[in-house]
Amino acid sequence: MTWLFLPILIAAAVAAYVGGRTMARRRGLALPAGERSHSRPGQHGAYALIWTTVPALIVLMAASVFSPDIEQQLTASGAPEAVQQLEPFRREAFFADARAVGDGRAAVQIWPAPYAELLPAEGRRAARIGQMLDLGGIVGASLAALAGALFVFSQIRPGMRARNRVEGWIIGLMFACSAVAVLTTVGIIASLIYDSFRFFASVPITEFLFGTQWSPQTAIRADQVGSTGAFGALPLFAGTFLIMLIAMAVAAPVGLFSAIYLSEYAGPIFRATVKPVLEILAGVPTVVYGFFAALTVGPAFREFFNGLGALMVGGPLDGLGQYLMLVQNQMALVAGAVMGIMLIPFVSSLSDDIINAVPQSLRDGSYAMGATKSETVKRVLLPAALPGVAGAMLLAMSRAIGETMIVTMAAGLAARLTLNPLDTVTTVTVQIVTLLTGDQEFNSPKTLSAFGLGLTLFLVTLALNIVAQRIVQTYRQQYD
Repeated sequence: MTWLFLPILIAAAVAAYVGGRTMARRRGLALPAGERSHSRPGQHGAYALIWTTVPALIVLMAASVFSPDIEQQLTASGAPEAVQQLEPFRREAFFADARAVGDGRAAVQIWPAPYAELLPAEGRRAARIGQMLDLGGIVGASLAALAGALFVFSQIRPGMRARNRVEGWIIGLMFACSAVAVLTTVGIIASLIYDSFRFFASVPITEFLFGTQWSPQTAIRADQVGSTGAFGALPLFAGTFLIMLIAMAVAAPVGLFSAIYLSEYAGPIFRATVKPVLEILAGVPTVVYGFFAALTVGPAFREFFNGLGALMVGGPLDGLGQYLMLVQNQMALVAGAVMGIMLIPFVSSLSDDIINAVPQSLRDGSYAMGATKSETVKRVLLPAALPGVAGAMLLAMSRAIGETMIVTMAAGLAARLTLNPLDTVTTVTVQIVTLLTGDQEFNSPKTLSAFGLGLTLFLVTLALNIVAQRIVQTYRQQYD
């Protein structure tokens, strides 16, 4: 309700801008000959707009943040004795249903007497409290806007440095945006570290990193089967590495070679046609790739390996043939191959832009020395573009590590310590989603293991970024 005041605030901001600009122009015209205002009238208007809107927005945001808690406390403090004697959980449910009834909606639960008779009255009282708080927020925002406008109009004069002050506000806004990004990263890392330490307090870190059994299904009672889960994450790391390796084996050569062809060999018409078509792959949702892997690639690979195994049965490779005939649709090879197709546009588009950014003088110098086009690409362009190409590969690797949907649909959920691409495997991200899906006990090692997996994945990605940064710095210094 408080944010319905925004149209009025926008109108007040426009009026403040126009009024500040008009006042500054009039006072500037009244200056003696030879004297000039420090700032333009529009900058005075922008300064008036800032001082009119910012205080009101601060009050509105404060009202939006604190009003629900204040409303809840006021509603609970005046509740009847029968309601206050309820358990905390039941009391919160009663107030939620009362607010629903007060808003004209139906209650979620069926309450016995006397609570059913109290719901309408408590709902009306909660609605009145909410309206009073909304009105208070609107009045507070109006007073803040009025106070800001009175202050800024009293400051407008030809000698005021309105331009510097407006630029200061803009710099402060940009700093706040940067601080939000940094603090968000810090918050993510802090939450990962805190909950990971809680997990490692119950599960040794050596067992987590080097254990070969992953079975986090812990029981509620100690006498149940599986009351102590196994939290060895090595099968998850192996599955993640295997699928990433297969995906990069597909995406890296195909993407890089297509980028070299489009940049150095293709004509302008072919390049203008093929590159947008290739980049369409980047816009396909991952769930579509998952369907493609599960319904097309998986059955095709199964038929191929089953047929190959049938040819080997009865011969010297009878054991391998028997194994190939048991290959199913879900396997690491299917997930890695489809994921590699998904990553081709990332590698291709970025590598193409990086190769095109290499100075033409390097090409001309290579041709002048008698080098062919292929020699120029191999000995001049690729070394010069190596920092950017390494960044493109790193981006593709990070995307492969963080992919979930394709792995779930094409590789399965079995945590298996294997490097066989024909086996079903799972990855770290898939297990994180599985552990945090549904109704879970947040303090159990099973749920907290997701944070341990997330912290490990974060550290691995950080290490990849550091290595890529070192590569970029080394070769940038060489070719600058």
